[in-house]
Amino acid sequence: SLRVNLDMGKAAYGWMIMKDDNIPGTVVRTSTIPEELGRLVYLLTDKTGTLTQNEMIFKRLHLGTVSYGTDTMDEIQSHIINSYSQVHSQNSGNSTSSTPSRKPQSSAPKVRKSVSSRIHEAVKAIALCHNVTPVYESRAGVSGETEYSEVDQDFSDENRTYQASSPDEVTLVQWTESVGLTLVNRDLTSMQLKTPGGHILTYYILQIFPFTSESKRMGIIVRDESSGEITFYMKGADVAMSTIVQYNDWLEEECGNMAREGLRTLVVAKKSLTEEQYQDFESRYNQAKLSIHDRNLKVAAVVESLEREMELLCLTGVEDQLQADVRPTLEMLRNAGIKIWMLTGDKLETATCIAKSSHLVSRTQDIHIFRPVTTRGEAHLELNAFRRKHDCALVISGDSLEVCLKYYEHEFVELACQCPAVVCCRCSPTQKAHIVKLLQHHTGKRTCAIGDGGNDVSMIQAADCGIGIEGKEGKQASLAADFSITQFKHIGRLLMVHGRNSYKRSAALGQFVMHRGLIISTMQAVFSSVFYFASVPLYQGFLMVGYATIYTMFPVFSLVLDQDVKPEMALLYPELYKDLTKGRSLSFKTFLIWVLISIYQGGILMYGALLLFESEFVHVVAISFTALILTELLMVALTIRTWHWLMVVAEFLSLGCYVASLAFLNEYFGIGRVSFGAFLDVAFITTVTFLWKVSAITVVSCLPLYILKYLKRKFSPPSYSKLTS
Repeated sequence: SLRVNLDMGKAAYGWMIMKDDNIPGTVVRTSTIPEELGRLVYLLTDKTGTLTQNEMIFKRLHLGTVSYGTDTMDEIQSHIINSYSQVHSQNSGNSTSSTPSRKPQSSAPKVRKSVSSRIHEAVKAIALCHNVTPVYESRAGVSGETEYSEVDQDFSDENRTYQASSPDEVTLVQWTESVGLTLVNRDLTSMQLKTPGGHILTYYILQIFPFTSESKRMGIIVRDESSGEITFYMKGADVAMSTIVQYNDWLEEECGNMAREGLRTLVVAKKSLTEEQYQDFESRYNQAKLSIHDRNLKVAAVVESLEREMELLCLTGVEDQLQADVRPTLEMLRNAGIKIWMLTGDKLETATCIAKSSHLVSRTQDIHIFRPVTTRGEAHLELNAFRRKHDCALVISGDSLEVCLKYYEHEFVELACQCPAVVCCRCSPTQKAHIVKLLQHHTGKRTCAIGDGGNDVSMIQAADCGIGIEGKEGKQASLAADFSITQFKHIGRLLMVHGRNSYKRSAALGQFVMHRGLIISTMQAVFSSVFYFASVPLYQGFLMVGYATIYTMFPVFSLVLDQDVKPEMALLYPELYKDLTKGRSLSFKTFLIWVLISIYQGGILMYGALLLFESEFVHVVAISFTALILTELLMVALTIRTWHWLMVVAEFLSLGCYVASLAFLNEYFGIGRVSFGAFLDVAFITTVTFLWKVSAITVVSCLPLYILKYLKRKFSPPSYSKLTS
């Protein structure tokens, strides 16, 4: 009965969550753990796409000596227009002169290039080094034509959309379009760019090295159709690129500056290759791709042979805006006693900046940035330095975390758990899952992970309760999670209202079902012991079946509609959520109290029936059963905290069913039907004696509990009742 009731209850909670208009689009994918939402202590969240929108805006282009922001993009545009108009005027005058005039630049000793040519190179690199495909929506009626005629037929800018696996790349290509260099076509072997003057430049794609989370960079080798030049372009995270580009004195500093503004940085570089260099590379590359052993390592080694002394072109910064209402939501979760850990793959500075702007770390709080450590001794020193600080947020990188966990796992987790907020940056997906398991193992508390991309799936599945956000990165996370939401702010209502209700209701329902079973067992035990332990069943088949189903099912199950606090109150006072994590709604103490209540009531009902009905002993079944049903209905009424009209309907429906069944189940109410041959006497039931005796037994079994409950609410009221009064 407990199993069935709880499973039906969980299904009902899931239905309520999905039907909640305040959090539209929420999907419950696991019907077995809605109560976990009510007792979370740790929330581990991803940054990009979870706290932020994953909608990028191009903010900054830095060339080393000069930096362009949003207000100076028009300068870049005029430089691009000028440089391309010069190239084309040379081209039209003399088709060969354009090649030699640009050649000496790359082969001669390093000449300081003009700003204009550097901008030209940088924008061209950004326009070529990516994995973006322009897509043209076909106009209605021309769907039958081939791809090429479709492109010819509608080359207009309004009709073009870009598709790529990462929103960063789309932003960069849209930006080059805004300054005049437009990607108009791409297939497997070539790319076409449109200059501000409307000329089409074609580049053949010779090789492409896609982005991976290990290498943190992507590269492409292209050949210019007009001049035949071969160029290797590359872009990636500053960590990966700083060792690849030629020596410079500004990259690290500028990356740090941009990261402190909360921008995501990408470093763009190039290398001109001669025909011989490329042919040599290609043969080695193909050879490596054919090797049977360690293929990935060999391929990577060949590519790395190219990645040396590359010319640094520029540094780009894009901004990822915070999602709506992230700040109040994080504030609410913090007040609810939930500790929030942000695990992200981003740079330390970017992560810290977002942590501050999202109020994950409050403005007044100190932040302890864990210095990079590589050895046991360094980790020991750094942990000691951290131990001296009180109530400060921790920011740590993935590598340092790995070292600390290797040597000082217990100490580190103990210290980190005391922090109000923890930010782990440069985390790999496996590290995210490892941190979740650590918290579960060391604290024994409930953890919840929330993320939006494929890289968060391992963390979501490791946590006690996984929440996925349907974002720009597809549905991997939301399909792997237990609950899927559309925006981060919905998590507040999901935990404070639905989590709270599910947990409280399941606790009440579970204990009530146990009470219902125990009370009838106690009565049978008392009955048998009075009759010299004779194995006579007190209630015949149908009464036993009807007791747990038709007579008490509806009122008991209506406990899933009970709520102690109105949703608005629960959201206004998130502190109420703290009480739930202590687990006081369902503990050994409450369970034993219910066992005692069951034994007390079962004993009273049976003894009362035996004492008051010595003369009409034949009718003991009818009397005790009637009193039992009434007691159960009254106990449900006692347990309920907020009445719902369906609860009232359920109470009266059950009572009605019972009264109706007295008429046609009369043979069940005799004892041992055959031996006594006593049938239910309708005349007896309607007498005043029967009614007052049943009432007396019921009152004795229930009144003390009502009084106790009243006194308890008077002298130690629960925190929520102080708010509702």
